[in-house]
Amino acid sequence: MSIAQQKSVHVKYLDSDIAIDGILDETAWKTVDPAGDFWQYFPSDSIHAKQQAEIKMLFDDKNLYVGITVKAPGNDFITPSLRRDFRAGGSDNITIMFDTFNDGTNAFIFGSNPYGVKREMLLSGGGTELRGFNMAWDTKWICEVQLYDNYYTLEWMIPLSAFKYRKGETKWRMNSYHFDTQGNERNTWVNIPQNQFIFNLAYMGDMIFEKPLGSSKTPISIIPFVNSLVAKDYEADESTSDFKVGGDAKFTIGNSMNLDLTVNPDFSQVEVDQQVINLTRFEVSLPERRQFFIENSDLFADFGNNRDANPFFSRRIGIAKNTEDETIENDIIAGVRLSGKVNNNLRLGILNMQTAEDIANEIPSTNNAVITAQHKLFSRSNISFMFINKQATKDYDFVADEDKYNRVFGIDYRLASKDNTWVGKYFLHKSFSPNVDSKDISSGASTEYFSRNWNARISGVYVGDNFRSDLGFIRRTDIFKINPKIERTFWPKRGRVQKHSLSVTPVFLWRPELDFENSDYTIVTRWQTNFNNTTSLEFEMFNRFTHLYDEFDPTGTDGAIPLPGNKDYYYTSFAANYRSDQRKTFSYRISPSIGKFYNGYKYSARANMTWRVQPYFTSSIQINYDKINLPNPYPDADLWLIGPRFDVTFNKNLFWATFIQYSSQRDNFSVNTRLQWRFAPLSDLFVVYNDNYFTDNIFAPRVRSFNVKLTYWLNI
Repeated sequence: MSIAQQKSVHVKYLDSDIAIDGILDETAWKTVDPAGDFWQYFPSDSIHAKQQAEIKMLFDDKNLYVGITVKAPGNDFITPSLRRDFRAGGSDNITIMFDTFNDGTNAFIFGSNPYGVKREMLLSGGGTELRGFNMAWDTKWICEVQLYDNYYTLEWMIPLSAFKYRKGETKWRMNSYHFDTQGNERNTWVNIPQNQFIFNLAYMGDMIFEKPLGSSKTPISIIPFVNSLVAKDYEADESTSDFKVGGDAKFTIGNSMNLDLTVNPDFSQVEVDQQVINLTRFEVSLPERRQFFIENSDLFADFGNNRDANPFFSRRIGIAKNTEDETIENDIIAGVRLSGKVNNNLRLGILNMQTAEDIANEIPSTNNAVITAQHKLFSRSNISFMFINKQATKDYDFVADEDKYNRVFGIDYRLASKDNTWVGKYFLHKSFSPNVDSKDISSGASTEYFSRNWNARISGVYVGDNFRSDLGFIRRTDIFKINPKIERTFWPKRGRVQKHSLSVTPVFLWRPELDFENSDYTIVTRWQTNFNNTTSLEFEMFNRFTHLYDEFDPTGTDGAIPLPGNKDYYYTSFAANYRSDQRKTFSYRISPSIGKFYNGYKYSARANMTWRVQPYFTSSIQINYDKINLPNPYPDADLWLIGPRFDVTFNKNLFWATFIQYSSQRDNFSVNTRLQWRFAPLSDLFVVYNDNYFTDNIFAPRVRSFNVKLTYWLNI
């Protein structure tokens, strides 16, 4: 029997009042046995934690109450910011994961630091990969903290309506992890081997409720907004202004299904995307930030292969191409989403959004729909089905026959063994478009083995030449790709090194429609070392081959002679990466690389430096530099991407953030500065100023905007 099955904590029913003040002095707390006996996860995973934590839990008909005591060697805590939804790494905090359906697949996560700053998020995919975190999810709950000598106490009150669960349930699975920067420990309630992530849902204990849970009586949430915007496009010499009113509504059906509605949504981002230097021939995907798409997003977004063949990418909704093939915003009229658990084994997702027509830009009104179902198999595996449809709602003269609709049907199987030793993903998708009846399949298979000393993967993906998903992210079609991996990890018993590993990952691509001609390969050889003081050092070698079918200029230089197509290129490069101790007031990461690049050479450097005056001020700067030297008559380039950030948190409700970006590749200098006042729970006033400038020949304004947005969260 595993440790996760043996460990449990009882949650006692509360029939008296508790004052949420961070002081665990009520009689009820004294009658509860705690979840304690934490294990160390870092730097070792075989001893008990030196700085222990104790978690007590109570519940009544409306709320879950959590009382926590966290030991510490002193009170010199690291709290970089007072902003909600902080990241756990490099700071003091304690976090609890709640698997309310006992399926080892999804969890609600709540956490706090010694200053009482809260964080909540959703976790999907069983906690087997970092991208399973969704930190954009928010819910209302209360947290208070008290600091003492060598320990602190926390008191949480989380409405049961914040969770989704089955009425009558008597058990949830849970685990907790605790970061102690002074003692340099990361600890977990249930012992987790270091070859697994600290948030892996295979390793959890049980919360046993004293009596069955009733209905959570979730309130209806109405979230109206108003947004006023003024802007000027200096290149076109046009001024615009806009005043927009809309809102969202959230309903709970039963205790486990969400119904979300949005009318005239405002998806303008008060936080801009981070720019990248793209030296590839392919599109770059950026993460979804829009709240409407967040909860249960794995039901819609975790199909296929997220790098090569993801059939649903929600950022496609609300953007379109104009007559000049430029990407512009496309207004969304309304949307509805139903998602959640039908029962303990079945999850359902339905999404439907209607976008507006833009005749001037020849953009049709379209209906965008996704239907998914996921059924649990065995202990932690599942099988999923999805249907995607994008279709013009009218017969437009400017819409070509092949663009009138696009549909995708697919089936995915996700393997996850009970202890996560074996994981895998297998999928088969077919697209449907007018006048296409062949080569429209996408499929893939990946099986991965984890042990303490070995990590091995067999993986491949196929994307047919005519496979198409207009709501997806498909890097390219007509590929057959394999990317196996073998990694050996070593665990020294003494010294400054916590672990080091050697891995080889060959990635090969072939073109099925060209008699399986080898079009690309990259062989990545990597040596990585993690030290006990949290620093890390990595060396990599990349052996690459690329057959360019079309001419290509990797520098993006206007008017330059591109590299010729129908030619083979072999090139090898070397890279290093060093990350300093993130607990320090000043920390940094630096990544130089050097080597051949197509038929020339490339020298690159990546650096990220952070300095904090905690907990009120954090500043960082990202610097990317690429020097590309190609033989005549092809272009050379010096590409810079510089992005300083400044984050001031005056208190837990008032924040000022500024993000400056300069990209020589985009010929753009931009400033995004925003003031956020959280005047009520989950209700915000944003004042945002954006400025963009040309930087090529003359520093001149490009686009400038100023907007004020007010959002209010009302529970009925």
